[in-house]
Amino acid sequence: MAAIRQLLRIVPRKQPWSRCCSTAIQPSPGVTSTSSGGGVCFDLTEEQKEIQQLARKFAREEILPKAAELDATMEYPWELIRQGWELGLLNPHIPSEFGGMGLHTFEGCLITEEIAYACTGVQTAMEANNLGQMPLIIAGNKEQKKKYLGRMTEETLMCGYGVTEPGAGSDVAAIRTRAERKGDEYVINGSKMWITNGGVANWYFLLARTDPDPKCPASKAFTGFIVDGDSPGLTRGRKEINMGQRCSSTTGFTLEDVVVPKENVLAGEGSGFKIAMGAFDRTRPPVAAGAVGLSQRALDEATKYSLERKTFGTSIADHQAVSFILAEMAMETELGRLAWMRAAWEVDQGRRNTYYASIAKGFAGDAANRAATNAVQVFGGNGFNTEYPVEKLMRDAKIYQIYEGTAQIQRLIIAREHLSRAKMGLV
Repeated sequence: MAAIRQLLRIVPRKQPWSRCCSTAIQPSPGVTSTSSGGGVCFDLTEEQKEIQQLARKFAREEILPKAAELDATMEYPWELIRQGWELGLLNPHIPSEFGGMGLHTFEGCLITEEIAYACTGVQTAMEANNLGQMPLIIAGNKEQKKKYLGRMTEETLMCGYGVTEPGAGSDVAAIRTRAERKGDEYVINGSKMWITNGGVANWYFLLARTDPDPKCPASKAFTGFIVDGDSPGLTRGRKEINMGQRCSSTTGFTLEDVVVPKENVLAGEGSGFKIAMGAFDRTRPPVAAGAVGLSQRALDEATKYSLERKTFGTSIADHQAVSFILAEMAMETELGRLAWMRAAWEVDQGRRNTYYASIAKGFAGDAANRAATNAVQVFGGNGFNTEYPVEKLMRDAKIYQIYEGTAQIQRLIIAREHLSRAKMGLV
């Protein structure tokens, strides 16, 4: 199987999937226009097609056969993650100067959709690396990136995004974890929960309050830190048993007098909230792509079953009631895909994509839940049984309306962005 570095012909560094490469070129940007007259074009470049096919082959030949077992055992998919790392499907956004491939958000979304088609638990475990890395990618200095991103290109390591707390989810300003500066170090105390990769992370991006004044605005009160997973005083909690995506590692952790050097502060004290929120513009499109992957799987499973299952002398696909369900699933799957493509394309052009990222995440998450529910309906009683694949899809889908900003938070963001444009006369 060809690896991404071979597909892109990027000069190798240390990862095993880069050993046979030669000529160096830069990865292609997101959607590009190939028509002679310019304008909109929905064709993928040849390199993007090859990346997509590589991810699809890995997902359907390696992940899909193991998905049900991983769901039942809830074991972390280390073997698959190592395989994905060797192929270059893990950590695609790490800049090339630090040993990565420097892929754009668009290419990362192509990978994510294919992995999610096979198992969104594996996809979430892999995607959490991108979320954990993104604050460092957008705000870290060269030394921080070399130390923490560089190590992830040298061996299979995971990281986490440590923001959520028992009393602070959507309301990030309610974070109570505190960091107190003492000379050239910070001492951190607090706790985090619902952290994806929390139990296996080599390091975390961590958001903590550095201004004790409760009246200080969130934009100035919080600081972003890089915290090593083996830091003295950091204690990881038990793995949470979730409704779906059960092979992913979701844990909490506590920090008791954890000492972090000032060199591990991202972009200066008081910049943490902006960094944490800015990361979502780049990570919400992949979340939307993951939801679309699940929707596509639900549609494919329901279509196949509807053509095989017969009632009243014909396949149930011939009944209008069922065909209309499939039509609705197809419509929303395609629209979700277009939404993540626009959101990813916008950020790859260097433009602020908050509006499109929330539209993509909000719509695709809702659509995935409708698709999974409809797939169970098409399967009927069989859909309610663990011997068939769609009940897992229904359980897995729900988290897309919750993590990285709930469906309701996306609507708040969309409304805010829309009304801001309206007041400026831009709509």
